Amino acid sequence: MIVGVGIELVDRARFESLLDRYGDRLRERLFTEDEREYAARKKRDGESLAVRFAAKLAARRALRANSLRWRDIEVVRGREGPPTLRLAGGAERAARRAGVSTIALTLSHDAQWCIGQVVLESSR
Repeated sequence: MIVGVGIELVDRARFESLLDRYGDRLRERLFTEDEREYAARKKRDGESLAVRFAAKLAARRALRANSLRWRDIEVVRGREGPPTLRLAGGAERAARRAGVSTIALTLSHDAQWCIGQVVLESSR
């Protein structure tokens, strides 16, 4: 049974201008160390972070919890398979309360837009 759906669209150029303006302070506030390291290995690190930010916004929407810490929601990539979310702290507690057993995450981006979609399912 689906217990939450969230989708978010982020303007890549606008997000990158915020990264330029606030630099490491913003990166450290929004992203885990692993997310920052992953993005740093990419040719377009701002785009990589923008799509992760869209996923975090979508996850907050799906969990119906807007006051979560940004770093409690982490986009993780395994060696194989699609990206997924790792939840910690308040995000993990919100997911447990909702009975979340499966998280589906879709990320996409182009020259202007970054989108994240999260579907939360429960086996209850």
